[in-house]
Amino acid sequence: MKAVHFGAGNIGRGFVGLLLHNAGYELVFADVADALIQQLKHADSYVVHEVGEDPRTQEVRGFSALNSATEAEALTEAIASADIVTTAVGAHILKFVAPAIAAGIAARPVDAGKLAVMACENAINGTNILAEEVRRNYAGSDLDDRVIFANTAVDRIVPNQHPDAGLDVTVENFYEWAIETPPFGDAHPDIPGVTWVPDLEPYIERKLFTVNTGHATSAWFGHVAGIDKLSDALADPQVEAKVAAVLAETASLIVAKHGVPAETQAAYVQKILKRFSNPYLPDTTLRVGRAPLRKLSRNDRFISPAAQLAERGLAHSALMDAVGAGLRFDTPDDPESIELQELLLALDAPTFVEKVTGLTPDHPLYADVLAVVEARQAG
Repeated sequence: MKAVHFGAGNIGRGFVGLLLHNAGYELVFADVADALIQQLKHADSYVVHEVGEDPRTQEVRGFSALNSATEAEALTEAIASADIVTTAVGAHILKFVAPAIAAGIAARPVDAGKLAVMACENAINGTNILAEEVRRNYAGSDLDDRVIFANTAVDRIVPNQHPDAGLDVTVENFYEWAIETPPFGDAHPDIPGVTWVPDLEPYIERKLFTVNTGHATSAWFGHVAGIDKLSDALADPQVEAKVAAVLAETASLIVAKHGVPAETQAAYVQKILKRFSNPYLPDTTLRVGRAPLRKLSRNDRFISPAAQLAERGLAHSALMDAVGAGLRFDTPDDPESIELQELLLALDAPTFVEKVTGLTPDHPLYADVLAVVEARQAG
């Protein structure tokens, strides 16, 4: 069995690649970062350190690596002989890896069986995004006969690594990789550790609106309070209270929309807060808070749940407070933060709201977000 994984970074090595390796797949990493690829080419193994209440160490061996920019032919051959292709590159990068996947599918023998393609991104239905891009780059009419596109939801905190870590990766103990079963019919791949589910949407939104929303909220309020380490931010009573208020609102959406029992979601929220407070994870408010423009976009972790709550007439004021904290995430170390602050200066509030959040005046959330932006621009 062979798996080609796009994205040889910390998440690729410490999460998706680790589970595929443990499942017995011959693992091929593909990335455009040549220095990283060269490290992998010359390494026999790397180590994944899981930290938390039950720490353990796992070694990954028997992998190979390809530069997807300069070794296109070898990458095509690898995909043509693979059983699984996964990605962990960022949803906005999927369009750049799609041509390579399309070429690999076209090169597969007709009797090779269907290739399973799964995007493991912090995005709702990321594989659908990838599938659309692959279709644009595939010349034949038999794509559906040759590939299975399955959406996934992934959850594991992987902080910035120590500069001397090399290929080794430190991650939290907890992880969840949920994959939808309908595209596979009666037989899905055997990957221990994966949660196979008939309907992925509740898992995606539960994770995105709890883990991702809560993580960014912790970082933004922590940054505003001048706190560097994320676990220290959660130890601050005022920050913790703001995060808890946000997650109470998103929990109300999960319960109302997906029928999750309130006590089940409450227990999940408590587990998430405990994960954020893990003192063994060297995570920072600057790392977690970065990319505010993406995080404030229409279908991401703040505007999407707040919009759905507003449409249902449910409370969302804590989410609006978090949006305000995001507008104050100002650091020269993040290009999106710089651009956000420039837009706040250059645009009037209505234009800013439509451009950044995708909301229009006819939406019930628009006025609330407009008020938050106007307050930020007023200083």
